[in-house]
Amino acid sequence: MAYNYIGLVNDVNRRLNEVELTSSNFTSAVGEYSAIKDAVNAAIRFINQHEYEWPFNHVEQEDVLTAGTVRYAFPADCKTIDFSSFRIKRNDTLGNATKRLNIITYEEYLDKYVDIEYNTSTTARALPDYVFRTPNLEFGFVSAPDKAYTVCYEYYRLPVDLISATDVPAIPEQFRNIIVNGAMHYAYMFRGEAQEASIMQQRFIDEIKNMRGLYINRYDYLRSTVINRGRTSISSFRVG
Repeated sequence: MAYNYIGLVNDVNRRLNEVELTSSNFTSAVGEYSAIKDAVNAAIRFINQHEYEWPFNHVEQEDVLTAGTVRYAFPADCKTIDFSSFRIKRNDTLGNATKRLNIITYEEYLDKYVDIEYNTSTTARALPDYVFRTPNLEFGFVSAPDKAYTVCYEYYRLPVDLISATDVPAIPEQFRNIIVNGAMHYAYMFRGEAQEASIMQQRFIDEIKNMRGLYINRYDYLRSTVINRGRTSISSFRVG
C-alpha cells in the first residue's frame, strides 16, 4: 500500500473491517469514511504539535537579497527560525566568501543602525555583518546589501493537513504505524468505543515518546537560537 493519504486511511479501514476507499470515491467520502480521513490528519497534527522541531520539518532555505533592501519576510510556512544559522553564501562572481552573520536584537538595530533604511546613498551599502528579527515576522540585515547576495538559513516549517488522496506526510514512512495507531484512537472516539480509544491513545503516546527518543533526546544537549512566530526574543534552550 502506497505511503500517502489514501494509503493511511485504508490502513485504518482495514483494521476496522471497513471497505477500502478508492481514488475515485476518496474525495467524496462521507460519514465514517470522512471521520477516518479526519482521524489521520488529527494523528499527524498531534505528532507535530508534540514537537515542532522534528528533523523531518527542518528546511534549509536560500534567498537572494535585493541591493538596498534591509528587511525580508519569513517564509510563509515558517514555524521557527534558527537565527544562528544565517550566513552569506560564497559567490565568486560577486567576489564574496561565505560569511556567518552575527545576531543583534531589534532594539540594538533601532539604536545604532536604523538610519540605513533611510540612507539612499549606495556608498552606505555593503556585505551584511548582522541579522536581526523584527516584531512583525521579518528578518533584516546590517549593512543594507550592496549586491544580490545569497543568504542561507534554516527553519522548521508549519505542518499542513493532507488533502488529496496522493498527498504524502512529511513524517517518514518508518513511522507509518504510529500515524495509523493515532488515527485508530480518533476513529474509536468517533464510534463511541471509549475503551478501545483509550488503549490506542496510550499506545500512540508511547510510540511518540520512542520517536522523540530517536530524533530528539538522543543528544544530551541541543543548542539553538530559534525564533517562534509568536515570540520576539532570541533564546537558547535545552531539549530533553
